[in-house]
Amino acid sequence: MRDFTNDHSALALNTASLGHNLDGAGAGWSPERVIDACAERGYGGIVFWRREIGTRAVEIGNRVRQAGLHVAGLCRTPFIVGSERPERIWDEVRASIDMAAQLGAPVLTIVTGGTEPGTKGVIETQNILADRVADLARYAAEGGVSLALEPLNPMFGGNRTCLFTVADALAVCDRVGAANIGIAVDIYHVWWDRRLAESLTAARGRVLGYHLCDWLENTRHMLLDRGMMGDGVADLRAIRQAVEDGAGYTGLCEVEVFSADDWWKRDPADVLDVIADRFRRFC
Repeated sequence: MRDFTNDHSALALNTASLGHNLDGAGAGWSPERVIDACAERGYGGIVFWRREIGTRAVEIGNRVRQAGLHVAGLCRTPFIVGSERPERIWDEVRASIDMAAQLGAPVLTIVTGGTEPGTKGVIETQNILADRVADLARYAAEGGVSLALEPLNPMFGGNRTCLFTVADALAVCDRVGAANIGIAVDIYHVWWDRRLAESLTAARGRVLGYHLCDWLENTRHMLLDRGMMGDGVADLRAIRQAVEDGAGYTGLCEVEVFSADDWWKRDPADVLDVIADRFRRFC
């Protein structure tokens, strides 16, 4: 496992940590200001949300690289299973892949969406998901983009996800069988899984993203009250050891803290400083 005690060059900011994934949240820094602030603090990369990029993907991607950073990824596709019908969202899904390619993001995250109308449980929906992801994988490969399936905490079952564990996500990857399909591992969603280390060993070579935050003991909102690393009960070091030593992940570590009533209300400059400090001390 890598030693980050005196080095945070493997640290990436997911701009959701500044509130940029929701309208009206955070301080409203421009992508350029975020890029410059991360570069000044020695971050290794940035992950953007589509809503920030608009029609400026090439321009913003170039700005990141000129600052000496990596575009680590892009969040995220629209839901591709669940209540939205494929014909209504397919153009937007493909547009998200195009945006990732133009931005120079190697990975586009997929949050799947919930159970398909008329189905029970998750198996049938997972099968439908695999068929749709297979089609998307071919399209994404043309743009040099990999797709990362992100399992979510079971509390999001029904309307936001049909994948609850790393093992669930790997089963879909196995069914798709494409070289550019893998998984994203997010502390918030997997910290509770007693079989996580075993699943990550099975995921060797297929972890495309690793997302850091913490699980607060008394979480007040299931979506928008994540903890900063070190403030919660997740075993951050043990999970990273499984991600790195078990799954062989050597990429950037992406901090993604959804925190409407705490971190999003703070000065972004201070948040970026705290992230770097907590990364070295606790992750």
